[in-house]
Amino acid sequence: MAKLKNIQEKIFNQEELKSRLNVWRLLDKKIVFTNGCFDLVHLGHIDYLAKAADLGDKLIIGLNSDKSTSDIKGPNRPLTDEKSRSFMLASMSFVDAVILFDEETPIELIRLVNPDVLVKGADYTIDQIVGSDIVIQNGGSVQTLEYLPGYSTTLIEQKIRSLK
Repeated sequence: MAKLKNIQEKIFNQEELKSRLNVWRLLDKKIVFTNGCFDLVHLGHIDYLAKAADLGDKLIIGLNSDKSTSDIKGPNRPLTDEKSRSFMLASMSFVDAVILFDEETPIELIRLVNPDVLVKGADYTIDQIVGSDIVIQNGGSVQTLEYLPGYSTTLIEQKIRSLK
């Protein structure tokens, strides 16, 4: 049960995250933030998140809630619920915090976290990344990371559906 408790302790609400951020800032930790649906966690996600974690000391993931994921990806998504997705992400050793958000974009979370580094996939340009202006204005940086080719939840979903 201790290992499960360790995972649960990495899943935060806003107030808990604010407190943890205060501690990390006091300890001069470099905060990295990324976000996404992370519906079916696959090698592409792990590669991306590990690379994001390498950009700082603490990695925070803003996770789209079930409602938000469905709004973005369509009525058949998410394939796995927000509790499952939160636990899978929090179980990764290089992930320090997971926080759910209901909105279409994580702009309010980005304002709350005020990360030193904001990370998104290289399918975005910096001017397309929500919150990039805020992070840059506050002295942080915005990084894009290449995705691992051939890995996506959409491809997995299509493969599963073709087996019917």
